[in-house]
Amino acid sequence: MGADAITFRCSCGLIEGSVQPAGPAHGTHVECFCRDCRAARIHLGEGDTAPGGVPIYQTTPDHVHITRGLDKLGLMRLGPEGLFRWYATCCNVTLFNTLPKPSMPFVGLSADRILDTKLIGPVIAQVNRPADPDGKGGSRFPLGLVLKIFGRLAAARLSGRWKSTPFFDVATGQPIVAPVVLTKAEREAATPTA
Repeated sequence: MGADAITFRCSCGLIEGSVQPAGPAHGTHVECFCRDCRAARIHLGEGDTAPGGVPIYQTTPDHVHITRGLDKLGLMRLGPEGLFRWYATCCNVTLFNTLPKPSMPFVGLSADRILDTKLIGPVIAQVNRPADPDGKGGSRFPLGLVLKIFGRLAAARLSGRWKSTPFFDVATGQPIVAPVVLTKAEREAATPTA
């Protein structure tokens, strides 16, 4: 593994892999405060991150290499049209978020699964963050970061690297695991109240 690689692992260690290349030049370390990211964690029993957000390292799927435990990967959606939320069935922890089509090459890795987060740099954006009672704060997502994210996606798409994904059968466009869609009751039970 090169110097520009990071290692990730589920909490019990049965799923393990690397992201290479990685680091601030190849991905974006963000913190998401949306109810959906928090609800996925609550549903799996990880608990809510409030008042903080969910730490995520965003990159492209061709950089993700699952070296052990692919058969332990589960997939859920909070609703019929929601993001694909990949998790470890062995220990019920969130691992990845992807868009529902392999041709949209985006992946968000739960940064708290990365063994050494210093390698991805500090959080440089906060999304879906509510404003403080005094009206200050709120989301912090500079336009330059948006352009970098779309640039990475476009480069992976145009180069054909989008076809190198551990999450989909590219020939059929189907995920390697059938997604389970939460029922309305399950979704309501997991949705944070604040």
